[in-house]
Amino acid sequence: MEAADTVDPGLPPAPGAEHYPALDLANSAIALRGGQVLDSLGTPAGANQWLVDHDLAPADAGLQEICAARLRSLREQVSALLAAQVGGHPAPATALAAVNDAFTRVPTASPLGWDSVRGIHRTAPHPIDQIVDQALGILAADAADAADAADAADLLTGPDAERLAACASTPCNRYLLRAGRRHWCSVRCGDRARAARAYARRTQTPAD
Repeated sequence: MEAADTVDPGLPPAPGAEHYPALDLANSAIALRGGQVLDSLGTPAGANQWLVDHDLAPADAGLQEICAARLRSLREQVSALLAAQVGGHPAPATALAAVNDAFTRVPTASPLGWDSVRGIHRTAPHPIDQIVDQALGILAADAADAADAADAADLLTGPDAERLAACASTPCNRYLLRAGRRHWCSVRCGDRARAARAYARRTQTPAD
């Protein structure tokens, strides 16, 4: 798919995204008609704003492309786990490893390092790396099971896991938490799916 300009698609957050930042992360690359994708994390500025909007970074964090790429990578792995959950398939080992690795990115103490000038010393990550590591850890937990925050692990293993669904309107690639019989992430997608079904019925060739 071809990346589209980062513009507002006019879609509200999918049902459940207000409680699970990891669900919103998975939905941050929206498939559009014509094979284009609207990627909220496609630029460092966009990724920075996404983190700010989710209270995961200060506005002046100044993310660079390497940090935005890490966020997009976690999104890919979280999306793979959501797809496996929705499809009833085994969870990809690489996705599990990536999300588990993100858990460990929030250190409780600075590790030791050595160089010829300072000798043995405490190492401190770059402040931006600390911000991104913290955000990745929170989002990964949001896709597993954390006690104090709704996250990816919590989404996949908690009571809402059975409500997880993929939007039933093509070409939408967003996920949602079902409420009743609703299988669409937005009113627009629901209207599009109903219109497509009506058109299919009108154009069906009558059986001989």
